[in-house]
Amino acid sequence: MIWLRSAVFNAFFYAATILLLIPGIAVRLFAPSRALWVATLWGRTTLWGARVICGIRWVVEGRENLPAGAALIASRHESAFDTFVWLLLVPSCAYVVKAELVRIPLLGPLMPLAGMIPVERAAGPAALRRLAADVAAALDAGRQVVIFPEGTRVPHETPVALQPGIALLASRTGAAVVPVATDSGRLWARRAFRKYPGTVRIRIGKPIPASLPRPEFMAQLVANLQIPPVDETVCSDLPHF
Repeated sequence: MIWLRSAVFNAFFYAATILLLIPGIAVRLFAPSRALWVATLWGRTTLWGARVICGIRWVVEGRENLPAGAALIASRHESAFDTFVWLLLVPSCAYVVKAELVRIPLLGPLMPLAGMIPVERAAGPAALRRLAADVAAALDAGRQVVIFPEGTRVPHETPVALQPGIALLASRTGAAVVPVATDSGRLWARRAFRKYPGTVRIRIGKPIPASLPRPEFMAQLVANLQIPPVDETVCSDLPHF
């Protein structure tokens, strides 16, 4: 049954993505300011399919730790789920994405229009300086910038290993970093065909001041990206989505 539900979801996801490219092209040509609306609709449609077809629901702990406006959010990245959910959690999400994604035909050009921030990971210090400037501009515009500080999706329950870019962004922008732990890979693993029913936990921690010494800043961030083993009792007591 899990295999069948996963196959149906994958078919649903690709069909929905192709169909949404039609309004996406129209938005790109005639209403570029609506690109974030298309991205949010894509995220909402995908997670609706994951819930209805695969039985994947999610709960959020610590919403009170999110600032009301601009925010720099550092999230654990275990699954493609994480690349959709923030479009629903905050009003003006701006992901930091690999520059290769922007070069994907049809879909890629919509990303900068939606305010996503591409980074050339192989370009070294120059890329980090450009990234810091772009993130600062997004924060000034009131956006909620989401970065995955490990740099790629990681298997569930693997130790946290951060790239240095997040410390530079905090230092350059002066923005406190909101740490987020998740166990999404437990149900929707990296590059895995099967999606398992259950509840994804998203735990938002208290903002970490950018003014902390770098070793202390990184230690606090690592500690806050860890999530305890799943507790279905806790999950059952929280609002599900």
